[in-house]
Amino acid sequence: MAPPLLLLLLASGAAACPLPCVCQNLSESLSTLCAHRGLLFVPPNVDRRTVELRLADNFIQALGPPDFRNMTGLVDLTLSRNAITRIGARAFGDLESLRSLHLDGNRLVELGTGSLRGPVNLQHLILSGNQLGRIAPGAFDDFLDSLEDLDLSYNNLRQVPWAGIGAMPALHTLNLDHNLIDALPPGAFAQLGQLSRLDLTSNRLATLAPDPLFSRGRNAEASPAPLVLSFSGNPLHCNCELLWLRRLARPDDLETCASPPSLAGRYFWAVPEGEFSCEPPLIARHTQRLWVLEGQRATLRCRALGDPAPTMHWVGPDDRLVGNSSRARAFPNGTLEIGVTGSADAGGYTCIATNPAGEATARVELRVLALPHGGNGSTEGARPGPSDIAASARTAAEGEGTLESEPAVQVTEVTATSGLVSWGPGRPADPVWMFQIQYNSSEDDTLVYRIVPASSHHFLLKHLVPGADYDLCLLALSPAAGPSDLTATRLLGCARFSTLPAIPLCHALQAHVLGGTLTVAVGGVLVAALLVFTVALLVRGRGAGNGRLPLKLSHVQSQTNGGPSPTPKTHPPRSPPPRPQRSCSLDLGDTGGCYGYARRLGGAWARRSHSVHGGLLGAGCRGMGGSAERLEESVV
Repeated sequence: MAPPLLLLLLASGAAACPLPCVCQNLSESLSTLCAHRGLLFVPPNVDRRTVELRLADNFIQALGPPDFRNMTGLVDLTLSRNAITRIGARAFGDLESLRSLHLDGNRLVELGTGSLRGPVNLQHLILSGNQLGRIAPGAFDDFLDSLEDLDLSYNNLRQVPWAGIGAMPALHTLNLDHNLIDALPPGAFAQLGQLSRLDLTSNRLATLAPDPLFSRGRNAEASPAPLVLSFSGNPLHCNCELLWLRRLARPDDLETCASPPSLAGRYFWAVPEGEFSCEPPLIARHTQRLWVLEGQRATLRCRALGDPAPTMHWVGPDDRLVGNSSRARAFPNGTLEIGVTGSADAGGYTCIATNPAGEATARVELRVLALPHGGNGSTEGARPGPSDIAASARTAAEGEGTLESEPAVQVTEVTATSGLVSWGPGRPADPVWMFQIQYNSSEDDTLVYRIVPASSHHFLLKHLVPGADYDLCLLALSPAAGPSDLTATRLLGCARFSTLPAIPLCHALQAHVLGGTLTVAVGGVLVAALLVFTVALLVRGRGAGNGRLPLKLSHVQSQTNGGPSPTPKTHPPRSPPPRPQRSCSLDLGDTGGCYGYARRLGGAWARRSHSVHGGLLGAGCRGMGGSAERLEESVV
């Protein structure tokens, strides 16, 4: 009976093992080895009793809850060197016994809050060699008390969940090397009493905040777990902020300084403590005095220099620190911005620049010009109206406030960035001190004020936002009736308008290019036609001139049959009219100068004819009674 029972057990075990994998049943633990199998996903028929599952060096791209469902006994899970880009929420939700999780060498970009939920007893988490740029603050919450090794090296992390890491009392090893971390929060490792290795190599740390953790490696006997600290490859700024670290004296490390220039390249532990110096703050420039209208935005600027860079603060007129609120905002570069100013904001502001070497202060005076508001209500006929349309001009345009016979306000000649506001003179009985225009747009709720003299009834608005809707109201400011009265404000009217959309630059550029191309083409055609016409005239004129050129013959002789040679009648030489010198391109003998091609050809032909028909030419000359010159003309 034993052999059949053994075969049955082997057959059942073979059926539970995935086809491309190898299963090993060692004592009471079952190992499923599926590495280097070309898998595209987790095999669905993995034995749920598996204790060790190796899926490394495959092509798995995503993980979900069904992949490891009911595998409550799994202790070691290896998913290294796959192509995993996404881990679904609670993909490891049933792995309550998991102790080691290897996810290194994948393509993870981020870890959500629920990506690692489930393994409450996890001790070793390896996430190195991914592309992690973000880890949610609560990603490690399920195993804060049990985790001993955390490897986040070779990623793209600028920030890590410091609050979660700082709450891991059992953490022994923390690898954060080869990331983009540029700052460590103060006290980030203060609660990690068991930490024995911290690797911050090759990040972007310029300074390290003091932490009691780092002093543990100085005295190994007094420390329960001596710390091995590595932070080489960082651009350390060796000034007084790192003096505390220099005093720890770790001569075995090879960290170097990157700045200031006087210490660049020198070994950190070899620089004397006296050279770790700082420069106190110096306020280089600041706003001295600023005047704004009530309701406008006020921007106070303050710039300071120092080493390290100073921290900027502002103290208001009430001697309280000005912080960020709905009305005011203080920027790290020293700029203080008050969105909507009021009379309570006026006064002296103090800019304070501080760093470890000292502090510097500068005073800025802010004056807020109060706008005229409604009268005290005792004057009959006075109709005080609001001087602010921050709530919007819509209510006024819809009938809030009695306008009676007041002239309407019109906005004409609207373009993409401007509009002309026009209004009537109003009632002659009501004196007007000045006009006030208030408007805002749908793109920005900031209220803009414009003060216009009483003699004007037109105002051109500029620098508007293209393609935006505007609400505008016009108010008339009247002088107070008595010395103690406030200036009265009357609402003359409101209007709505929309600016034109901005013309795309490419359309305008295309029109210019097309116009220029057409101009060049037409001009080229005209120039070509003019050149053709000019060449035709030149060719025609030269052909006519060459036909009238006289052909002159020299040394004309007659031939006889043995008789005395007749003496030719001599003529006095005639001097030809002077001709401009021309270059000869064809050598035809002594022709007496340079002539045109037709004339040179005629002279050559005449000399050849004279040698053969000399007598005929002589007889012709005597018979006709003409001169040699006339004969030359007749030959031509």
